[in-house]
Amino acid sequence: MNLYFSKKDDMDNAKILGTDIMSQMQSITSDFRIGFGSFVGKRGMAGSHDPCIGDQNCSSYKNILQLTNNGGEFTQLLNLQQIPETQDSPEGALDAIMQAAVCEEQIGWRDVPRLLIISTDAGFNFAGDGKLGGVKLPNDGNCHLENNMYTMSHHYDYPSIAQLVQKLNDHNIQIIFAVTEELQPVFKELKNQIPKSAVGMLSSNSSNIIKLITDAYNSLSSQVILENSKLPKGVSITYKSICKNGLEGTGKNGRKCSDISVGDEVTFKISIESQECPSRGKPESIKIKPVGITEEVEVVLNFICECQCSAKGEPNSNKCNRHGTFECGTCNCNPGHVGNLCGCNTDDLYMEDVDANCRMNNGADICSNNGDCVCGSCECKKRYNPAEIYSGKFCECDNFNCDRANNKLCGGHGRCECRMCVCDRNYTGSACDCSLDISTCMAKNGQICNGRGTCNCGTCKCTDSKFQGPTCEICPTCPGVCGQHMACVQCRAFQTGEKKDTCKRDCDYFVLTKVNDLQSLPQPTDSFPIKHCKERDVHDNWFFYTISNRNDIKEIHVFGTQEHDMPAGPMATFLRTHHVPSSSSLSSILFGPTKWLSFMCVFAFSLVLTPLFAF
Repeated sequence: MNLYFSKKDDMDNAKILGTDIMSQMQSITSDFRIGFGSFVGKRGMAGSHDPCIGDQNCSSYKNILQLTNNGGEFTQLLNLQQIPETQDSPEGALDAIMQAAVCEEQIGWRDVPRLLIISTDAGFNFAGDGKLGGVKLPNDGNCHLENNMYTMSHHYDYPSIAQLVQKLNDHNIQIIFAVTEELQPVFKELKNQIPKSAVGMLSSNSSNIIKLITDAYNSLSSQVILENSKLPKGVSITYKSICKNGLEGTGKNGRKCSDISVGDEVTFKISIESQECPSRGKPESIKIKPVGITEEVEVVLNFICECQCSAKGEPNSNKCNRHGTFECGTCNCNPGHVGNLCGCNTDDLYMEDVDANCRMNNGADICSNNGDCVCGSCECKKRYNPAEIYSGKFCECDNFNCDRANNKLCGGHGRCECRMCVCDRNYTGSACDCSLDISTCMAKNGQICNGRGTCNCGTCKCTDSKFQGPTCEICPTCPGVCGQHMACVQCRAFQTGEKKDTCKRDCDYFVLTKVNDLQSLPQPTDSFPIKHCKERDVHDNWFFYTISNRNDIKEIHVFGTQEHDMPAGPMATFLRTHHVPSSSSLSSILFGPTKWLSFMCVFAFSLVLTPLFAF
């Protein structure tokens, strides 16, 4: 406990907790012991508030009572504690934790679950803070209690968080921080760094500390987590837990089971594998144990570094040109001979000549850097993945370095041979990503791309810019298109025409946009054809619209007007010159008064004669 509580009622209430804690914990376990110590800060850390002023025997940690089952003694010694007049904040909590953890004999720890409660209403110093008091040596993590006093407080700095985690884990100690409300955020951060620790609220009068301890103890005890010692090189370990109600866990969850009560049984299945022989002939061991429990299992590993079939080898075998032992399916050559079949005498070989036979050309690497030159020929390396193979006279080929498509080797439609894709039927391209299947390019008329384009890798590329769509069948500017859409344009734009009653049902296949003048209608480009249409309704009202396709969506822009708003042209000039009423139709012009008819004939005749005269 922090001896320098800032409030007197915290200390007074703590003094009567001893027997109450004893009584409560005995309801959980029949074998329970309790002890306590106090901590302050290091000398010289607080200036005028030095906690050790006038006390030459002062220490940042003092073990007041060794673990005991005598609750009366606990209460008696606790009642003798007084709050000094001088106070220090923050204090040496980490010094106290370190000494309480590593001084097993002095504290009285037994080989049972161990619980350490830190009760304080102030923060803590950590590694590096000791320099403020002139202490420069890093904490050595050893026990320095003499006569229950931490004697090296002035000599060693505060421990680091990492040191505490290691020592608490080594000594199987679970820790609970009982702190006031304002310190909750700080100690919760510390809790996140210390496995199986807990933080509880220390109320203003400390009366809830019993519930805090029992709740935290129950929480810590209800979970079993396995850990193992450092693994030898090349060794891996996996866990599988079978918890209550048959619930299974793998991966990180395979190491633990939660919600465990007294009498419950859980099972852990552990698999240990080795990919190499870390120490030939020398056994290694791994220790596995539950966190917070001293019992452990030691697994001794005896590595098999040679195949058992070696004992059945055939010395000087004919399969090895009588220069080696045939064992486990391969030749183990005698000294002086090399090669797959031991057919090469090292005395007859000159290194320069051998290397030359293993190069594709003078500037190339030996065996393309993918093999070893043995007896004048290349022996290609083996890959970790047995499906990946180097091949060729100079190991220049492989079956895994070809082009990819959709993150698949040869697009998943071929095989890789000597770094080139050999495509399956109906596929081509460097990555076999081009389909030769033309079914996706067939138009409704049975022609490829409607006869208006080419089929490239299963997709139509339209050669006639007027045609669009996946099979080049859409032509927004072709003759007859205007009349095809006229009735729907009328009903959508003006709520008139022959489809006005069925407009919603028959005419929702395009996007309609109305514009305010003719100049606002879209204009065609080389890459975006547009069909311009001019129609008039039964009331002789002209309207103009454009038809286009954008991303397979039909778009129609429309502008509606009257006859006298027609664009410029010969007919418009004729109508304006002779003041034809806006309500007149073309038939009234041709079959009305004689002067209109004669003028119309002359006008038409002049149009015919002009090209004849020019010819």
